[in-house]
Amino acid sequence: MKKTLLIVGLAIVSMFAQAQVVTPSASAAGSVSTTVGLTDVKIDYFRPKAKGRKIFGDASAGALVPYGSIWRTGANNGTKISFSDDVKVEGINVSKGEYLIFSWPGATEWTIALYKDVTLGGNTGGYDKSKEAANFKVKPEKLTEKVETFTINIGDISDDNKTAKVQLAWENTSVKFTVTVDYDAKVMKSIETNTKVSANNYFQAAVYYLENGKDLKQALEWVNKALEGANPAPFWMLHQKAKIQKALGDKAGATATANASLEGAKKANNRDYQMMNEELLKSLK
Repeated sequence: MKKTLLIVGLAIVSMFAQAQVVTPSASAAGSVSTTVGLTDVKIDYFRPKAKGRKIFGDASAGALVPYGSIWRTGANNGTKISFSDDVKVEGINVSKGEYLIFSWPGATEWTIALYKDVTLGGNTGGYDKSKEAANFKVKPEKLTEKVETFTINIGDISDDNKTAKVQLAWENTSVKFTVTVDYDAKVMKSIETNTKVSANNYFQAAVYYLENGKDLKQALEWVNKALEGANPAPFWMLHQKAKIQKALGDKAGATATANASLEGAKKANNRDYQMMNEELLKSLK
């Protein structure tokens, strides 16, 4: 009997020893990611709340993050940013990988650094400048609406998908820094590899050459290969061929191709391509 009671007692003690009370974190975990060009950019961070406090300002005014002081740029273990390819951050070459974001806020200028040793976490006291991957300055902006919870966004992606801006926003302050990617080498290698495998990839290769100012004669050759044997010829391919012909100075050829694309778009009831071909034909007059 005593042995049984002992076993039961030990089981109860073990159960209570392992049990944990789970409550919400004061600074919730957050994550934001996007693809810029062909590069994945991801940020993991913790989001403190303002709770009526003065966030950025002079230490004498009781600011939570005093001007000129190092900040882990978030809460808890700080903020990590990762790049799947080599990039440029504010014009500085940064190798692919994961980094911590540290910052030194100021009234008219912020210093921001990407830190190589992510094991440092939020330990600002152990900061070692020799481990910086990048260090740059940006200008803060005043927000018209208060941001209660520290927020990081990745936006302002350029039309050519070569740049994006990372925004840090809290209270009434916003700062942004630019990430620049280079996908041309990847695309060129893909074109070289895949056009040997499938003729269907010629069309995408031709469009890339047109939009990025490369060899237009090669682009025309590729779009013609993509159109070989197609009956009827896809109107979207014809539209791109017409644009290539226009860029080569062949107005007559471009006009004929654009008209063929327009007729195909009408048959398919595709208003978008009808409008694009109409605009293209106007530009050829």
